[in-house]
Amino acid sequence: MSELARQVEALLFLSPDPLSAQALGELTGAAPGPVQDALAELARRHAGGGIEVAEVAGGHLLRTSADLADVCDRLRERPPEDRLSPAVLETLAVIAYLEPVSRPQISRLRGVAVDHAVSTLVERGLVEEAGRAPEGGAMRYRTTRAMQERFGLRGSGDLPPLERFELSGPEAELVRRRLVEAGHLSGG
Repeated sequence: MSELARQVEALLFLSPDPLSAQALGELTGAAPGPVQDALAELARRHAGGGIEVAEVAGGHLLRTSADLADVCDRLRERPPEDRLSPAVLETLAVIAYLEPVSRPQISRLRGVAVDHAVSTLVERGLVEEAGRAPEGGAMRYRTTRAMQERFGLRGSGDLPPLERFELSGPEAELVRRRLVEAGHLSGG
């Protein structure tokens, strides 16, 4: 496969919208003739396969072959896997009850590194940055409206009561104080 065809294939793969031959030429630095040759090369290469180069809406794109629509529709009909692991759920609970809270604080409470869990929650839009902590400047996190919607909460006051859970460990008194201040535990 020519280098230009490789470049055009990569651009078509990345683009969510059809790319015109002119746009492909601008992106690759190639003249219109060689771009058309590269598109033809790609069309030949993918002929009969699961992916095809299609000319639609004034441009070109890579898409699944039209004759495979039935099998592709089965994938689209499947509900997306959007489960959260127990570790991520535990991290979300700490953030929800103690927000705003920093990664180091969450790590101390959970006793494990939480970088991946917090990143997953941010990526899924369930938590967001809430400014830097005054002590040490670590980024703090809070829950989002999307989290409240996903879990059917009207607001943070809708979280289940923690009265029946026993807090223990070296951070227990600090956590208890923060939960009382946030209104999640009674002061007694």
